[in-house]
Amino acid sequence: MTGDRLLLLGCGILKKEVDFLIARNNWPMETLFLDSALHVDFDSLAKALTSSLARHREEDVIVLYGTCHPLMEQMLAKAGTFRTCGQNCCEMLLGNDLFSSELANGAYFLLEDWARRWDQILTKTFNTKNLELISDIFQGDRKYLLGIRTPCSGDFTAEAEAAGQTVGMPLHWLDVSLDHLESVLLEAITRKQGEAR
Repeated sequence: MTGDRLLLLGCGILKKEVDFLIARNNWPMETLFLDSALHVDFDSLAKALTSSLARHREEDVIVLYGTCHPLMEQMLAKAGTFRTCGQNCCEMLLGNDLFSSELANGAYFLLEDWARRWDQILTKTFNTKNLELISDIFQGDRKYLLGIRTPCSGDFTAEAEAAGQTVGMPLHWLDVSLDHLESVLLEAITRKQGEAR
């Protein structure tokens, strides 16, 4: 361990929430957030993550990502670190039971960051601007967009409504606390501090 401070390297989708929790709990932690749009480009995500891990190899790093890349575990093992528990950021925020229930009901989870950049995310994800095709893909196995609001969220109602119109799906809302995310982060911090002893 290079000191008492940890480095949290993670997806920027929950930046506001993580920064809030770090400040509230006075956790000894710095942060480095990567662009959440990397999620839709495996090559770019791998390059950004591995280069960031290499630059900070002398630090005690915790990775805030889910299984967002098929080689995530191998990349982290090579760097000698681990990631927070959870399939993805939405599960880390909602908890497994609520996440799984909404997923089974047909939800596509929409957080503020992606709602505000929806057109960019869609174009990167599907490599097309053909809205009819994009809508067909979404409606193939999803039934509604689920806008997730946290205590740190701004008002992204207009952007979320526009996203729902773009893909031809109704928009539902879910207000969540940061309790589950806080427990996920605390578990990772405790584990990393235990490794240093």
